Amino acid sequence: MHTRVWSAALLGIEAVKVGVEVDIAGGLPGVVVVGLPDSAVQEARERVRVALKNSGFVVPQRKVVVNLTPADLRKEGPGFDLPIAVAILLASEQIYSDNINTTLFLGEVSLDGALRGVAGVLPMAATAKKLGITRLIVPTANAREAALIQDLQVYGCADLREVTTLLQLPENFTAMQVDPLRELQRQEGHLWLDLRDVKGQHLARRALEIAAAGGHNLLLVGPPGSGKTMLARRLSGILPTMSLQEALEVTQIYSVAGLLPERGSLVNQRPFRSPHHSASGPALVGGGSIPKPGEVSLAHHGILYCDELTEFKRDVLEFMRQPLEDGLVTVSRARQTVTFPARFTLIASTNPCACGYYGDMVQACICTSHQRQQYWGKLSGPLLDRIDLQVQVGRLKPEEMVQQSTGEDSATVRERVQKARQLARERFSKTLQIQHNAQMQSAQIRQWCQLTPENRTKLEMVIRKLGLSVRGMDRLLKVARTIADLQGQTSPYLDWDDIKEAVQYRSLERLSGGI
Repeated sequence: MHTRVWSAALLGIEAVKVGVEVDIAGGLPGVVVVGLPDSAVQEARERVRVALKNSGFVVPQRKVVVNLTPADLRKEGPGFDLPIAVAILLASEQIYSDNINTTLFLGEVSLDGALRGVAGVLPMAATAKKLGITRLIVPTANAREAALIQDLQVYGCADLREVTTLLQLPENFTAMQVDPLRELQRQEGHLWLDLRDVKGQHLARRALEIAAAGGHNLLLVGPPGSGKTMLARRLSGILPTMSLQEALEVTQIYSVAGLLPERGSLVNQRPFRSPHHSASGPALVGGGSIPKPGEVSLAHHGILYCDELTEFKRDVLEFMRQPLEDGLVTVSRARQTVTFPARFTLIASTNPCACGYYGDMVQACICTSHQRQQYWGKLSGPLLDRIDLQVQVGRLKPEEMVQQSTGEDSATVRERVQKARQLARERFSKTLQIQHNAQMQSAQIRQWCQLTPENRTKLEMVIRKLGLSVRGMDRLLKVARTIADLQGQTSPYLDWDDIKEAVQYRSLERLSGGI
């Protein structure tokens, strides 16, 4: 007898509907799996056979052929165990179900018949809804995660016996209910690192606020102990809360990567990823024989913090150029090409030289000019061009070290950031791809970063003095737009004071003579 049930396979952070066909016919007893299965899917033959026997079902003593469609798509992972087991039971007429064509199955089966959770359930549930599936049956461990997708009946089962009972007596079961908006607001008890803890560093604090308000990339340069890492780790506390759509996108990425901190929970905090400087290119941007998201994708809608930026290998840093510009990463392999979202804010810090004390007022630098040139040579011009804010963080003065009260707390700064972001959202309400100023393209820059003739002349002088590229000039104007937003200015024309402030964050070298 022949039957078919539905499952799904991952393709990047998207999913593809997969048909699991089973035919039981004459021949030597055994299970054959075809349709480009990987080793984990091939091993499902033995897992499912033993699980059916230990769950009290009869294992067909005939040839069982399992076909996974479409045949040209690689099928990976243990998530096909449950649909294969259900299809065998249906084909051998040990169970029946009236709604099998609108049900999708996912889950790994243990030898005793228990169901175990699998990665990537959320994007699979989203795809199931788009394709007209009305019911999703998954392991209990994945039920809350799948139920984040609304208008989809999600049932979590503990073992094969419970699945078969559900299929035959669905009226005895209640679908899992999860309110994603309530999950998004579940932030009580989270302890933010507060900006109030930072002493001095007023220019760097201001740069953090601008970076948060406009989604701009930031580089902090200073000697050891000047507070670069302390500042970077406090950026999370002043970022606006994520929207439900952003939270679902981030949760899908973490689901695919198998990194959800708690199965079924929505990722409601903006990610903060801090890869070590020894990380490889694939670890940073994603890859592997089975492409998985890298650090830049795990930082989607959040922060990627690269401490000791100049210690990263140059070729690894160059991997970041595409995601910094396009907000996505394309990973090509022989069998498939996948695209991962990577719309993140880069925060980087580094010493000014190998010894760390170039330009320090207290300790002398022992590096030669050639050594300093070699040290900075790891950062290419195109990469630095993509970093909007470049700030020198100096050693604190003794009176700053011992003072008690330092400045505003994170809550106060965050309120200004949220107001500035709201201005940007209203401005770009008709352009869904743009959420903040750093994402502006040429058309939006021309519309919202206009200059008076006088300011245009002054900007020409700045461009000559700094040697800015077209990209560098555009990013300078974006920063100036964010500074204007923080002051509540809605005019499309930029004030010179806003442009002048943006200029001081554009170069690590001080402009001579002032502006």
